[in-house]
Amino acid sequence: MSRYRTRSWRAFEPTAAPVRLSTAASVRILGIDPGSRRTGFGFIESRANGVIVIAHGCLNVATAAPMERLRLIFEGLRALMSEHAPVEVAVERVFVSRNVDSALKLGQARGAALCAIPEGIPVFEYAPRAIKLAVVGSGAAQKPQVAHMIKVLLALAECPGADAADALAVAVCHAHSRTLGLLAQAADATRAQVRR
Repeated sequence: MSRYRTRSWRAFEPTAAPVRLSTAASVRILGIDPGSRRTGFGFIESRANGVIVIAHGCLNVATAAPMERLRLIFEGLRALMSEHAPVEVAVERVFVSRNVDSALKLGQARGAALCAIPEGIPVFEYAPRAIKLAVVGSGAAQKPQVAHMIKVLLALAECPGADAADALAVAVCHAHSRTLGLLAQAADATRAQVRR
């Protein structure tokens, strides 16, 4: 029996849930690293010639009461989204370890963050290991490694904080993924024309 509860990669069906990506030359992406005490955010612009950083930071709500934190996360992200107007949003998938209570709190924070996204903006989620693999090259990378690679890849003057670096890593992972998705869509269109 497999160590993992998910289906085998051999059963992956890429056409099961087709998502049409924006084909604009420049796309603004918001990456979110949800947390019940600190929620990281990172706005990047994905262009044909690379990725540039628009803004990044962290909503630190640790001093507020637990239920107040959710409202602060919602309002903070809502204000940031109206200021920077992203076209697509990428969020880190919830990782459940041994502490169920922490996972529930993280799920609530993630829900507050997702509720702040206006209707019509597509949301993409990525597993933590996939994000680390896309940015560092190893799914088992540590937070300092992710922050260092984000600094290098995005040509930042200094390493961002851990939460902001994670959020930027989510956005960069999505930028890479969407580039591959657009190439796949173009290849599908070319094959369809050849068949005619």
